[in-house]
Amino acid sequence: MTDGEGSRELQDLLDANVGPDDAGVVELLRLGEVTVHGRMPWSSNGTFLVTVRDGDDRVQAIYKPEAGERPLWDFPPGLWRREVATWRLARLLGWPVVPPTVERQGPAGVGSVQLYVPARYEEHYFTVLGVEGHRAELEQICVLDLLCNNTDRKGGHVLVGTDGRLWGIDHGLNFHVEPKLRTVMWDFAGEAIPAALLDAVTALRPEDIATELGGLLDPDELAALDERIALVVGHRRFPTDPTGRRVPWPLV
Repeated sequence: MTDGEGSRELQDLLDANVGPDDAGVVELLRLGEVTVHGRMPWSSNGTFLVTVRDGDDRVQAIYKPEAGERPLWDFPPGLWRREVATWRLARLLGWPVVPPTVERQGPAGVGSVQLYVPARYEEHYFTVLGVEGHRAELEQICVLDLLCNNTDRKGGHVLVGTDGRLWGIDHGLNFHVEPKLRTVMWDFAGEAIPAALLDAVTALRPEDIATELGGLLDPDELAALDERIALVVGHRRFPTDPTGRRVPWPLV
């Protein structure tokens, strides 16, 4: 790499100018030119930090190509589809707790591209639990995990942005047809789910779910999602784990 190329990569990393709430961020992620900077540390699958650029607009993002996935016995290839499906479901609910995530072709083939969120990486679920102002976001993430059947909600999969906003990430192991919930978020167990969250879940329309998620999930996975929606609305409380074993490892 020449000095000029290195300087441009550093500039890319410092100069994102489109944020998660900006109107054009989704189209930028879908259509912009992708430049790979390197592999993210500690990731079990191929996970790459990239810049997505279109003219003067640019963002950093996390690119997870299907070609970089390790085979799993209980999930088919294409975990990136579940990343995209989780963001789309959160968007249908009106809960901005998942960074914008799109399907697209990249340098290593098809995969997901998710907006990179600059975060306070020393913080996570366990450090913000009980902090005033974060409960509503945590409850949204928790209910989203119930609907998505998240099998891997580690504490470090809850990020605290540099602006203090909470984000849920790493959703490639969602939407299994069998009950596989594994999460560290058991602190609300047995409590009533807030009415506003139940209203949002109740308002989900099957036709919208089919449109948004139908190309990403199999019919049996969509049917299981419908069942989980009905269970959340009917039970109206955060579930409990009497076994104490429905947690991922490591916890963070």
